[in-house]
Amino acid sequence: MTDQHGTRPEQQRYLLDNRQDEAGERFVALAELFDPWTLRHLDDAGLTGGWACWEVGAGGPELPNRLAERVGPTGRVVATDLDTGWLAGDRVHPRVEVLRHDVAADPAPTGPFDLVHARLVLVHVADRERALRTMVEALRPGGVLVLEDADPALQPLICLDEYGPEQRLANRLRAGFRTLLAERGADLGYGRTLPRLLRGAGLADVRAEAYFPVTSPACAVLESATVRQVRAQLVERGLATEAEIEQHLAAVAAGRLDLTTSPLITAWGRRG
Repeated sequence: MTDQHGTRPEQQRYLLDNRQDEAGERFVALAELFDPWTLRHLDDAGLTGGWACWEVGAGGPELPNRLAERVGPTGRVVATDLDTGWLAGDRVHPRVEVLRHDVAADPAPTGPFDLVHARLVLVHVADRERALRTMVEALRPGGVLVLEDADPALQPLICLDEYGPEQRLANRLRAGFRTLLAERGADLGYGRTLPRLLRGAGLADVRAEAYFPVTSPACAVLESATVRQVRAQLVERGLATEAEIEQHLAAVAAGRLDLTTSPLITAWGRRG
């Protein structure tokens, strides 16, 4: 069901709307930060030529394109999202099949799949249990599910070294951002639950690791795009003033802040 603008309720609920220009900046930064980590785990899971892969909540084209290169002409990559605007045209590898899809409401794409992967998706989904069940059921016997989600409650700061007023302001704005996420239904401690949830879904050989960069140029790009994307909500809720946001963005642009991310917890298991 959509409104008169073709927007689904889940898109209205999601704080970081993919239709905003800053979303593209965020996708590029997230790819730079996390794609090497993600691809290492997918390769370790056996990703190879001929595999059928479902990338859930793909967002941008970077990771689906990498998957298409790895599975080759005999493989298959399906990339789905609520909003596929960033997966259009020549941005996307010709072997990537793009579908508009709600993992918490729609049936899985035609499978089965050797690999199902979702990164920074389930933490924002209302019916996480149903989404997880859909992904597990889409696997072939022996197929691998890899889930990656942030755990902001585990490490809530964006400046680990809070030594001055600019760092304190950055951390206060990050606290405001977490407030907005929680108000939209995000589970800020979801990442740590992934191993338990995968075992509960019946998967075998479940393991997990966590990763976060302490400082990186891509962290600065991600922070700038994120703050600009939610600045109106921060101001409306009284979580920051326009002056504070401008001051913070200037500090980010000047490179005066060592910015990190919430830990990204990667968990994986096989369907029996």
